[in-house]
Amino acid sequence: MNVIEKYRRVGLAQKQFATFDQKQVDHIFAHVASVANKARITLAKLAVDETNMGVFEDKVIKNHFASEYIYNAYKNAKTCGVIESDPYYMNYKIAQPVGVIAAIIPTTNPTSTTIFKILIALKTRNGLIISPHPRARNCTIATAKLMLEAAVAAGAPDGIIDWLDEPSVQNATQLMQCCDLILATGGPGMVKAAYSSGKPAIGVGSGNVPVVVDESADIKMTVASILSSKSFDNGMICASEQAVIVYRSIYMQFKQELLSQGAYILNTQQTKAVGKIILINGSLNPQIVGQSPSKIATMAKIKIPSKTRILVGEVSDHSINEPFAHEKLSPVLALYQSQDFNHSVIIAKQLLNNGGLGHTASLFIDPNSSNQTKIDYWQSQMNVGRCLINSPSSFGGVGDLFNFQLPPSLTLGCGTWSGNSVSENVGIKHLLNIKTIAYRRENMLWFKTPNKIYFKRGCLPVAIRELKDDYHASRVFIVTDKFLYEHTSYVKDLTKYLDELNITHTTFYEVSPDPTLACAYTGAKAMTSFQPDVVIALGGGSPIDAAKIMWLLYEHPKIKFTDMTMRFMDIRKRIEQFPQMNTKAHFIAIPTTAGTGSEVTPFAVITDESTGSKYPLADYQLMPTMAIIDSQLMDNMPPSLTAATGIDALTHALEALASCMASDYTNSLSYQAGKMIFTWLPRAYQNGMTDNEARDNMANAACMAGIAFANAFLGVCHAMAHKLGGYFHIPHGIANALLIKEVIKFNCDYAPSKMCVFPQYKYPTALENYATFATHLGIKAPSAKAQVTKLLDKISQLQKTLNLPSSIQEYGINEKMFLAVLDQMSLDAFDDQCITANPRYPLVTEIKEMYKNAYYGKNGNK
Repeated sequence: MNVIEKYRRVGLAQKQFATFDQKQVDHIFAHVASVANKARITLAKLAVDETNMGVFEDKVIKNHFASEYIYNAYKNAKTCGVIESDPYYMNYKIAQPVGVIAAIIPTTNPTSTTIFKILIALKTRNGLIISPHPRARNCTIATAKLMLEAAVAAGAPDGIIDWLDEPSVQNATQLMQCCDLILATGGPGMVKAAYSSGKPAIGVGSGNVPVVVDESADIKMTVASILSSKSFDNGMICASEQAVIVYRSIYMQFKQELLSQGAYILNTQQTKAVGKIILINGSLNPQIVGQSPSKIATMAKIKIPSKTRILVGEVSDHSINEPFAHEKLSPVLALYQSQDFNHSVIIAKQLLNNGGLGHTASLFIDPNSSNQTKIDYWQSQMNVGRCLINSPSSFGGVGDLFNFQLPPSLTLGCGTWSGNSVSENVGIKHLLNIKTIAYRRENMLWFKTPNKIYFKRGCLPVAIRELKDDYHASRVFIVTDKFLYEHTSYVKDLTKYLDELNITHTTFYEVSPDPTLACAYTGAKAMTSFQPDVVIALGGGSPIDAAKIMWLLYEHPKIKFTDMTMRFMDIRKRIEQFPQMNTKAHFIAIPTTAGTGSEVTPFAVITDESTGSKYPLADYQLMPTMAIIDSQLMDNMPPSLTAATGIDALTHALEALASCMASDYTNSLSYQAGKMIFTWLPRAYQNGMTDNEARDNMANAACMAGIAFANAFLGVCHAMAHKLGGYFHIPHGIANALLIKEVIKFNCDYAPSKMCVFPQYKYPTALENYATFATHLGIKAPSAKAQVTKLLDKISQLQKTLNLPSSIQEYGINEKMFLAVLDQMSLDAFDDQCITANPRYPLVTEIKEMYKNAYYGKNGNK
């Protein structure tokens, strides 16, 4: 039967095996492990007799380890069906086999490696075809045949394990090219062939384990550990020690202990003689692999005591030119003398570079806290997968003997340091495909507001008392604008209330209508000098937004403002986290306009004066501690400001309503705020100086709309308005008014080119949401589409009543100037934070089209 036929036969058996449940698999796994364990002596003898390598008794131990320890490590592991479940998050992981595995077996550990690979394949319901080393063919096949018979007897499908009867490079290559996964243990050439086969491979690199011996080490234990490990199976385990590096201060003591425990230290001539037979043409001499010290001495034509456990060559050259500086796979050890710990690490690092990167390094040291710095430095310099401390590396590296968390394995990955795909001890997880079942889940939403919101006409002097009663304030920093400071009594009234409470205060009034970052830094410097415990922002959106930035810079002067402007998809998962606020001062917002809602939102918009760009900052750390809504402070708003801020509030309600993060909590506020704005804004615009009822209702509507978008966020209208305002200095509310109708039409498309990415938003609902909004306004029509059309007409009528321009062109923006920046402005709007929550995710070209429609208005595009 050729290789392809074997693959097909095992593949059929594996498909049947893949249907077995955990109980069946565990029964087979246990039975086969038991059979292999009972045959450990027989199989060890077969290996030694055929390969003429190693030590019979040690191979018995390796077979015992491969059966007992592997079984014990994985006997309770789930490898069938659901292996992990989280009903709360509705996430499940299901294990599935990879298929048919090609197992490349080395001549150094043929029977134990075969036991290991068959057991982990059976535990994971995989089929296995073994490619023996030609010099270990018979013992490898005998092991595989024994375990196949045991598996079938326990209920496994016949043919689940097979082997190449005539091992050759050609057959092994063909096997690797047709299998589903390669598990390669062998020389560098074979491992390279596995990775070059075109199939997934788990290959392992060679070892060249350097051992650093610190002056604090227990010398007797160190030598005993090294000799028992290095002499085990005549040094054929790839994790065995290859060179020991010892301080000058303890070198002679260490040498004497080597001699006392059975090592033979070669003299200069003997070291040269042994060095000549370690390598042949730059590669390891296969004739010394797994041979006894006496046989190697005979090959080198030197005489040694009959009971010699290992040969030790004292060398100083740790470059690739030194034979002793290579992996030797025999009871031959290099011994280096170092000046100190750092010098030892340098030598160890060079030895790994000669060969052995990614494998294992060893350190003997007193593990007390005073040596932790040494340990940390050593491990940081060792590019290996296993850093063993105070362990015989042959036993420590294979896991579970001299440690408890390193999985037992006879295939040790070396990571990318050595061109391997894994850097850990290979086990069952590497032979499984894990299928994750993830149900659609909606993450929790939230409803956040300032700790306190006080509202009612004339409430300011009463609410402000809490600064003393609840916050025990002693120093208040007021932020406002120049107009309010010089032309109204608002600041004087506020400071009078503070004086009555014996609270020290100062006022910063240099905030411009479009507050700049430079202004914020200037205010923060003044704030830092004053050291307030309360910051009061008095004014419209500009002073409140500027004050938020000043507050941030005051509490965290080392923060990078640009980091805080980084965009996010989900505010809970942003890369740059806002620092904790309210550590130095509470923030009180007192609005004097009815529109921005900044007094109840976690947002602030600031302009970079160097570029003209507006940056919206968003984080709940910027949420004011308290908001005081007193409509008396809005009586003197001129009609134009009343119109601009009022239409801004309406846009807040509409965008929060359409947002993919909208909820019943925010919708109820959006509906009510919208209804109030349509009712009271025309009256506030026409009779604001005398109509207290209109002012009060608009103040409340603006605050409610602010709370709605503080939790549902905004959309593409605000993104475009931020950039339109930044490029052409159009007041924010007016910019929104010029764009909102185009955005509503854009969002109503039931088959959008892109939809927002948020699990709560299941399908396009903007049309229905706007229609419901229209219903709350008393608009009736035979269809949702007709209702939205009437809503657009109602918005147009409101804008006309407020004497707002109907297009960007009508506002007075030059056409040539507008078109010159249109492409960049569209791209900038696309990158605005507000885009994320828009129900329809806009393409840059679509933003550009909306800008053009808004520019030309009823005249259409030109």
